[in-house]
Amino acid sequence: MKVKDFVERYAVDRHNTDCFKWDGLQNEFGSTDLLPLWVADTEFKVPEAVTQALQARIAHGVYGYSQVVSGYQQAYINWQQQRYQTEVHPEWMRFGTGVVQSLSTLINVLTEPQEAVMVLQPVYYPFMQVIENNQRKLVVSQLKRADHHYEMDFTDIEQKIKQQHVKLLINCSPHNPVGRVWSEAELTKLLKICRENRVLFISDEIHHDLIVGQRPFVSALSIDNGLYRDNMVMVDSASKTFNLAALQNNHLIIPNPQIRTRYDNYIQRLKSPAGSLMGQVAAKAAYENGAEWLSGMLALIRQNFTYLKTHLAAENPAIEIFELEGTYLAWIDLSQVIPPTDLERVMKNDAKLAVDFGKWFGQGGAGFVRINLATTPANIELAVKRLKSVIKK
Repeated sequence: MKVKDFVERYAVDRHNTDCFKWDGLQNEFGSTDLLPLWVADTEFKVPEAVTQALQARIAHGVYGYSQVVSGYQQAYINWQQQRYQTEVHPEWMRFGTGVVQSLSTLINVLTEPQEAVMVLQPVYYPFMQVIENNQRKLVVSQLKRADHHYEMDFTDIEQKIKQQHVKLLINCSPHNPVGRVWSEAELTKLLKICRENRVLFISDEIHHDLIVGQRPFVSALSIDNGLYRDNMVMVDSASKTFNLAALQNNHLIIPNPQIRTRYDNYIQRLKSPAGSLMGQVAAKAAYENGAEWLSGMLALIRQNFTYLKTHLAAENPAIEIFELEGTYLAWIDLSQVIPPTDLERVMKNDAKLAVDFGKWFGQGGAGFVRINLATTPANIELAVKRLKSVIKK
């Protein structure tokens, strides 16, 4: 599907719909006249098949207690197998109301209070929040900058695992915010380090359908033909792919039966909800009928990134825009053109842009902004125009 056709068919005005990104600007940024490019959802309607499936379920008129939607697991398994050759079995699957909620649960299942949990920064800031809010010790390994992309510092990772007695590592793959799609070789090395040091592994793969570069996505579940499955839990959701976050449904893939038992016992104590009916109805329809819609979304992201990169680089080569292999989130270092101490003020007061600021993602993000590209080309063009105006100053 051509980008122009995708935008005409699916773009929608989200003002006055209780949209956090648009209607929450005053609470979050102290102003309502900003262009919001922060929250990681999109300005596009879901595939028609999703709307039709939800309407049909709503027409029934009853929203009582429900089991997993019939055919849902097979739709998900087929999607994973056909697109990524990722093996998943129904008995491995569990459900939650969101990936961050599932991370919080897994931290409690897999570790004890005060034990150490590692992340690779800069990284999605709720990772740090759920670790510290659950009274675990946060251990950070900084990703290394290397020619417009990031790499893992395996020496630092292993040293800190040993020194800090790390029990669990949470990895983001593809990585938010730096846009890396980790290679099979990188994931193999990381998983090997974890296994050799008896560190459990969580792979957050929520962005895995949003591959916009040349590197193919490989799930941690598939590394070395599944050699490391017993040491990990994979979490993902259709929410980022198909703009379904408010429907609150995600997956936990737990191949190890002992870990599944520990997880099930913990959930039984909490009486925690296992996903949501409407979220499963929507995601099943998307997995079965959303491939064409997704191809249009990916084309849009590529076009928006190319425009942003081309025009900002032409404005000032000191702006570093990191390569986007996966996600719809551009990671931009503005530290050479705007002093990091002035960045928030300039973005909000002068550029009139609401963005995620790099320092939210950890120490290595100071001077950066994260810009959401899953919006209309017109919005990206306006954002670039506003950025160029403040950079000239």
